[in-house]
Amino acid sequence: MTIMPPYGTLLGLTVDRTIGDAPRFAMPFHEDVVGRPGYLHGGAIAGLLEFAAFTTLSDAIGDDTVVMKPVTVTVDYLRGAGESRGDTHAEAIIERLGNRIANVDVIAWQTDRERPVATARINFLLDRP
Repeated sequence: MTIMPPYGTLLGLTVDRTIGDAPRFAMPFHEDVVGRPGYLHGGAIAGLLEFAAFTTLSDAIGDDTVVMKPVTVTVDYLRGAGESRGDTHAEAIIERLGNRIANVDVIAWQTDRERPVATARINFLLDRP
């Protein structure tokens, strides 16, 4: 079960753990995530990508005592995420999970996973007790 922090609740995020190996997040289009009229705000998209990365990595580590610190976050905005295309989805892929470092790629899309609206690469420092 994923407990959603306040920012995730504001974004309206939901998580589905029944599709594939990684949790899949969805963010509906609503007033709190609007940037320019009819499109998602870039910060809302980045928040969705970040939640997908943290949740997927946390699930893979499986130890709540490990502190995950993002050291680099790179977001590429590829196309406008419009209201007419419905919910925005995100899924993360762990490229490397070591003892001290983890590299996670995330993709966000609306109607077609093959046409992403944004991608992210997040490198984490893992602080293990």
